[in-house]
Amino acid sequence: MKPTLLILAAGMGSRYGGLKQIDPLGPSGETIIEYSIYDAIEAGFGKIVFVIRESFAEQFKEQFEGKFDDKVEVQYVFQEVNTPVEGIENLPERENPWGTMHAVIVAEHAINEPFAVINADDYYGKDGFVQIANFLKNECTPEQYSLVGYVLRNTLSPNGYVSRGVCQADENNCLAAINERTKIHWEGEKVIYIDNEVEFEVDPDSVVSMNFWGFHPNIFEEGRLQFIEFVNENKDNPKAEFFIPLVADNLINSGKASFPILTSKDLWYGVTYPEDRDTVVNAFAKLVDEGRYPSPLWD
Repeated sequence: MKPTLLILAAGMGSRYGGLKQIDPLGPSGETIIEYSIYDAIEAGFGKIVFVIRESFAEQFKEQFEGKFDDKVEVQYVFQEVNTPVEGIENLPERENPWGTMHAVIVAEHAINEPFAVINADDYYGKDGFVQIANFLKNECTPEQYSLVGYVLRNTLSPNGYVSRGVCQADENNCLAAINERTKIHWEGEKVIYIDNEVEFEVDPDSVVSMNFWGFHPNIFEEGRLQFIEFVNENKDNPKAEFFIPLVADNLINSGKASFPILTSKDLWYGVTYPEDRDTVVNAFAKLVDEGRYPSPLWD
């Protein structure tokens, strides 16, 4: 059975100033998502599931209508701020989203096979998709998931601070912990992060998470149960978010699952800030010139 790619695309792009998920950045107007889908199809994925908001569903679907429907199955799932989850009768009303793992849980009805999760606004490169596809087809079990990690120096923006989850590995190169580091930036030849207004140096060759995960479908039940606990504990905290690394951390610490780290040497590209747009446009133009992608992508 071919694995599925779950694309988290319900964000509103507040710092970017618009729906960066459908911003045309390739030489022929391609979005970042399209390059991820192209790489996923080449790697052997059989289905794409988008998690989006109903408020921009029409605009979103128009962007991709007919481009790759003949190459891969496509489904859409809606995630709103308070999309209900089985087991919670009254999900507390709030303005902020419940987080990335909530986005995964709401896609349960659309996925029955091993699957990968990515962000819609990140370019991950071909190598990560090849590695995760091989893992999902041959090694994924209810007790073994995975994370595609990236070298920190390959993921930094020249236009501002970024936050990254720095991975700590055990003796088997499985994920032991993810340490969230904020306000990471180059300072000369050093990479610095800031915590409580204090600067710390971090190894630029550290492996970091860019939210590229591989899961067995039993993660839906585990995630749902953890979400019920999370909501009960945070019903009065409107800013608490249920992130994927939180679930991974709980599974690792409880011994329920391991996460082998698949490290990609590819460059990551993303559009955190409006100023990042030109960098990504130039990067895709270069990748096309080098023959790594056709232009148009879906010709």
